[in-house]
Amino acid sequence: MVFPEYLHFSTSPDRTLIEVTEKLSPDLVAILVDEHTKERCFSNLNIPPVQLIEISSGEKNKTFTTCEKIWEQMTELGMSRKSLLINLGGGVIGDMGGFVASTFKRGIQFINIPTTLLSMVDASIGGKLGIDFQGLKNHIGLFSDPAAVIISPQFLQTLPREELKSGFAEVLKHALIADLDYWETVKQIDLPNANWDEIIKKSIVIKAAVVSNDPYENGKRKILNFGHSFGHAIETHFLETEQPLSHGEAVAVGMVLEAHISFEKKLLPEHKLKEIEEVIRQYFDLPDLPNLEVLLPLIRQDKKNKNNALNFSLLNGIGDCKYDVEVDLHSLTSALHYYKKIR
Repeated sequence: MVFPEYLHFSTSPDRTLIEVTEKLSPDLVAILVDEHTKERCFSNLNIPPVQLIEISSGEKNKTFTTCEKIWEQMTELGMSRKSLLINLGGGVIGDMGGFVASTFKRGIQFINIPTTLLSMVDASIGGKLGIDFQGLKNHIGLFSDPAAVIISPQFLQTLPREELKSGFAEVLKHALIADLDYWETVKQIDLPNANWDEIIKKSIVIKAAVVSNDPYENGKRKILNFGHSFGHAIETHFLETEQPLSHGEAVAVGMVLEAHISFEKKLLPEHKLKEIEEVIRQYFDLPDLPNLEVLLPLIRQDKKNKNNALNFSLLNGIGDCKYDVEVDLHSLTSALHYYKKIR
């Protein structure tokens, strides 16, 4: 298995963190946490004293306002261009922490220690950083690699089942877009008893291979967005309701919808569409969705779109994916009608 050079798969994250930090020789170290990772993860790290920056958890706080608060604390602490920010948390902490580090004094070094399955298999790999803006997912951001990513599956023991499910959606996506044999394995996984070490490593290898050939998402890296054209729109919509969906739940729904579009475009056989649907229903509930009139303005904000055309990444069979496939309104409507029938 070939991992990115900056990635450390560790059974002792505190020792690895100390070793990596010593090599970087920062003049000051701060750790970004939320209330959950402060209690469940930071308290179990046996490391030298560092400055602590705490924010509130949740996608709703992944905003410029929260960034301002982090920058203010970094400034008050006297952090310089030689300082180091360690992001201890899930996708929100990693995305936003990397973003504030990469823009503070034109960029300081940062380390990501992902504590959720979602961030281990997906968010922490590939250098995408960003925040939400006016309700739009990851609307403001940049590409910047961390000095290190330290992955330790022991943090998964702190997660409720719903958090594991959210990350597992990205595992299913990796298999669907790139590896049929992996799909045959993961579609039968019993989540509480999964061998997470092997699953995490396999998903990292898949994502890293795609990213290494297209780091700035000009081409094939777009296949990693399968399920996300609809998924991000659905996640954004529900974020404004009393029952928000996790990223993984929204992507799972998005994969069902986009698998149907793949079928409609004769890229995916019908029996494979049914198989994907059944596997996703095995792990995820399918919520009621709003009409296309509500979702379409959000889908139009997808970063794969160009010249007012809606560009999707669609399955060309299980284990293979095409990108920049233009999709019309009829296909979107048809997918939503299909979804409403099966749920």
